[in-house]
Amino acid sequence: MQTIHDLIGIGFGPSNVALAIALQEQGEAHGRAVAPLFIERQAGFAWHPHMLLQQSHMQISFLKDLATLRNPRSRFTFLNYLQEQGRLPDFINLKSFYPSRQEFNDYLRWAAGHFGDRCAYGEDVFEVLPETRPDGSVRAVRVRSRDAAGAVQERLARNLIVSVGGSARIPDVFRGLRGDARVFHSSTYLRDIARCGDARRIAVIGAGQSAAEIFMDLQGRPQVQEVDWVMRARAIRPADDSPFVNEVFNADFTDYMFGCSCAQREALLREYAHTNYAVADLELIQQVFKVFYEQRVAAGERLRMLRQHEVIAARADASGIHFTLRDGDSGLQREERYDAAVLATGYERVSHRQLLAPLARHLGDLTVDRHYRVEAAPGFEPGIFLQGACEDSHGLSDTLLSVTAVRSGEIGRAIASSLQQPQQPADGNATAPAAAKRSPAASRSAPEKASLCA
Repeated sequence: MQTIHDLIGIGFGPSNVALAIALQEQGEAHGRAVAPLFIERQAGFAWHPHMLLQQSHMQISFLKDLATLRNPRSRFTFLNYLQEQGRLPDFINLKSFYPSRQEFNDYLRWAAGHFGDRCAYGEDVFEVLPETRPDGSVRAVRVRSRDAAGAVQERLARNLIVSVGGSARIPDVFRGLRGDARVFHSSTYLRDIARCGDARRIAVIGAGQSAAEIFMDLQGRPQVQEVDWVMRARAIRPADDSPFVNEVFNADFTDYMFGCSCAQREALLREYAHTNYAVADLELIQQVFKVFYEQRVAAGERLRMLRQHEVIAARADASGIHFTLRDGDSGLQREERYDAAVLATGYERVSHRQLLAPLARHLGDLTVDRHYRVEAAPGFEPGIFLQGACEDSHGLSDTLLSVTAVRSGEIGRAIASSLQQPQQPADGNATAPAAAKRSPAASRSAPEKASLCA
């Protein structure tokens, strides 16, 4: 009989590493350890490896690491990482809450390294199927993955957590250039700019943090002769990280957000969008301004910020990438040629829906409860949990690191609780206890269920 795992996690980025930590610590505290297995498409742990730019720093405090807000005594805190690396006194002397992105990536890799035996690296999950009994009820999910050699693995799980992150958002105007190595998304910047080593004239599209960081990196490369920063905005807006506004990233704000009506949630997301979307750190904005000012002093023309400009057409030929730009002020259009273009156009979160499509009959529109578990139809017993795909119901912090430690604890407790429920035998011949036959939704109180938002 095939082993049924307590939990399979798809993806092993920060969210699922934090979950692995929470499950281990819960097991140590209560004596019933949930045995997870994670499946990661990358060959080893990597966190935004192609945006680890020199001089780039975290935008949130190191205290919002994988464990501190859930368990400050955890050995997986960033401070304990520093202690084990022998850098704690020196970090204190930096007098900063914001480590470099390279250092935080090393911390995440260090934490993930403690769970190497619980992660199957180099496998891409391509299908999740229901494991159905003769009576039509679903006892588990079958997770199918493929390794680099094309070999397929199939595993069964009582619980599944999907944490696949965002995928590059490519606006429609650029879709015709897919496959052209000269046009690439910011998520692959360092890899692809190295492949375009002979590019002399480069465009950056977007107005957020990634666009600003990439612009600063490009202007510092002496072989790049011209950089155009193209944005629809009139100016780069600073991220609002003032104390009262930052409360939207506190864990207790998740409770408030979840308890709101759909209309209230939408209003909150609009009101606080400037904390995360199409904005940049004020210090970085000041650095950009200084670069342009120094260019004015030198009467240079190497760098341009094309504000209120939109790319309305794009094509490619042997001579380069050709963008038709429309000036939002004058309405005039003109064509510009570039050797390469970087699309800092953000991310979309749809991969989890595509992955769970074979379960749609049981999971509906993927409405989640307060503990991130997808509401399922009666007879569907596996727990399906989402991380980083619940912004609409749980708030702006859901896609960020801010609540990762606390969320992992909540999900870990929910999974442990579900495993304590009586399980129907795998052959399906015995009669399931009444509690096991009930819909997961039916077993929760009304306030914990997320209402559907039109």
